[in-house]
Amino acid sequence: MFFLKKKEIPLNEIFDDNFIDIHSHLLPGIDDGAKNINNSLELIEIMNGYGIKNFITTPHVLGDVYPNSSELILEKADEVRKELKVKGKEDIGFRAAAEYMMDEKFVERLKNNDILTLKETYVLVEMSYFNAPFNLFDILFEIQLKGFKPILAHPERYNFYHNDFQMFYKLKKAGCLFQLNLLSLTEQYGKGVQKITQKLLAENLYDFVGTDTHHANHLRLLKKIGEKKTVKQIEHLIKNNWILK
Repeated sequence: MFFLKKKEIPLNEIFDDNFIDIHSHLLPGIDDGAKNINNSLELIEIMNGYGIKNFITTPHVLGDVYPNSSELILEKADEVRKELKVKGKEDIGFRAAAEYMMDEKFVERLKNNDILTLKETYVLVEMSYFNAPFNLFDILFEIQLKGFKPILAHPERYNFYHNDFQMFYKLKKAGCLFQLNLLSLTEQYGKGVQKITQKLLAENLYDFVGTDTHHANHLRLLKKIGEKKTVKQIEHLIKNNWILK
């Protein structure tokens, strides 16, 4: 007996010209993403082959681990744009923001209005995978007091909330938008993350999506999201990303 393979939709049919990837690590040598400019271009070329033509790349800004200044981030983004132009890839939209760890140094940046936004007032933030900041809701309040809208990167990956699902509702009530990592739909982060991702999708708690691409292995795995059922679950979120273009 033969079993038919589930039909998959090619990624370049999922991501149209208006889609913009709002979470990736494509700047050369400043975090745990692209290692150098050649690696940056390689990753962008693969993603472009998937139909992704617009990028807001988001290097980590994380205490003393990745203390990337806004100036350095913008300088590196300019370097990538220049190389894309040399390669004749001027049709690719490429700009930079940041993925900010919500720590004391972020609070200082906030006070100094030293924030790179995805677009206008939208700012991408994250937490430690071990625990939330003790003053998390104070930080979220301060972000909004400054006129910004916090988008929490990959809420499904914060395992400490998996057995306390009401915290996701509390975060939404506190004004937090949610960004789904597309790789969370695959086995990349484990079964627990896949399960909570499905629950968050079912409860319609996500607002945006991002690839969170760091390296080529991520992109090989990204092909797995093309299953028809999965695409149907996320197509409205893919369209939502348009507002950040």
